[in-house]
Amino acid sequence: MDNFDVLVIGGGPAGYVAAIRAAQLGLRTACVERWPSPSGKGVVYGGTCLNVGCIPSKALLESSHHFEHVKGGLGVHGISSSGVKLELPQMHKRKDEIVRQLVTGVSGLLKKNKVTSLAGTARITKLGPPAEVTIDGKQQVTAKNLVIATGSVSRPIPAAQVDQDLIVDNIGALAFPEVPKKLCIIGAGVIGLELGSVWRRLGSEVTILEALPDFLVTVDQTISKQVAKEFKRQGLNIKLGCMVTSAQITGKKVEVKWEGKEPGQEKFDRLVVAVGRAPFTEGLGAEEAGLKVERGCIVVDEHCRTSYEHVWAIGDVVRGPMLAHKAEDEGVMVAELIAGQKPEIDYDCIPWVIYTHPEIAWVGKTEQQLKEANIPFNSGSCPYAANGRAKGMDENIGVVKILAHQETDRILGVHIFGANASEMIAEATIAMEFGGSSEDIARTCHAHPTLTEVIREASLAVAKRSINS
Repeated sequence: MDNFDVLVIGGGPAGYVAAIRAAQLGLRTACVERWPSPSGKGVVYGGTCLNVGCIPSKALLESSHHFEHVKGGLGVHGISSSGVKLELPQMHKRKDEIVRQLVTGVSGLLKKNKVTSLAGTARITKLGPPAEVTIDGKQQVTAKNLVIATGSVSRPIPAAQVDQDLIVDNIGALAFPEVPKKLCIIGAGVIGLELGSVWRRLGSEVTILEALPDFLVTVDQTISKQVAKEFKRQGLNIKLGCMVTSAQITGKKVEVKWEGKEPGQEKFDRLVVAVGRAPFTEGLGAEEAGLKVERGCIVVDEHCRTSYEHVWAIGDVVRGPMLAHKAEDEGVMVAELIAGQKPEIDYDCIPWVIYTHPEIAWVGKTEQQLKEANIPFNSGSCPYAANGRAKGMDENIGVVKILAHQETDRILGVHIFGANASEMIAEATIAMEFGGSSEDIARTCHAHPTLTEVIREASLAVAKRSINS
């Protein structure tokens, strides 16, 4: 029987990061993973994010953006293009090679840090201490500390059974062999909007059906209204308040029916189910072993500790946003706690990004959340159209909005819709992490001309002293 100081179940962003950090701190560490290699030999690390989520989707988003831009967006720059042809197999090949390189890199990092890799499906047989786990029902492993990082899976809906052919989830939607003429997506969240953007750019007529009556309810309403207007201009047909009641395959089409304010039915070439993700604990034996599970999530405290002091859970399998970077930070935190350090995570400083074009990014509270909590605030904003670099890039669509406490000026939330929002949000996140004020950003010199000047102008606008907008 193998014995470890730390055993991590799951090799996604939460798990492999926890394992590497624990090993760096001198703890004898192992990581169990069951994701099968495309070759059928062994397993690969990286979880959903690297294999069929964050990384391949961003690769396709980038490629599809280039295709659309070359096809029809260069005229304003004085560049004529004709005969632009889509080579979808090459696009997929590039995406797959990026994934291969990164998952190979993760395996190399585990090996470099002397983490023991264990292939197979783990099941908890005893919480201990020490915790006892079996792998594939054969190999037995014990550990002083157990870290559960089993991630999440696409949430199914009874009305549309996924077959990964005509009706797919995010995995199938990343691998269509041809561009669907008519594509339907159930769910106008992050996954639905990103996948919808990919295939619209490549030529699909995209309809997105959202059950909720409002668009992007987690986004600041000022931003979501601008986003909805821009996506409509781009050609995404987003229908709100539509509950899908059935999806039937008829020949080589999928007939989708929905109810709501505007009930309807229509045939599509493909259907993508993108209604969110659910924590994955199937076969883990968590509840049977004695762990508390609520709504599929393993219950933990603010430090990701379960009711058992030496058993931890991190990432998508616990409360909070299902974001890879949040999972990674929890992995580092838990490893350092096990080693006797005292790390903390401020969950109000976890940034969100939707990788459409323009991008959507935010950190902290929205205006509606502050109003509901009766927190006094000042607001400042600046449009991309007022920025010289944005004009030079032909990226005039967008805005930065900053919310600061009315009495202390401490930044409470920053919301960006525009080019490079995913990169720009880091400045806001750092400012918030260090308790910064809008005045701190306003007094900080920003290089000119850059898009980040929009953030500075929005900070100046909080005190009603913007210069360029």
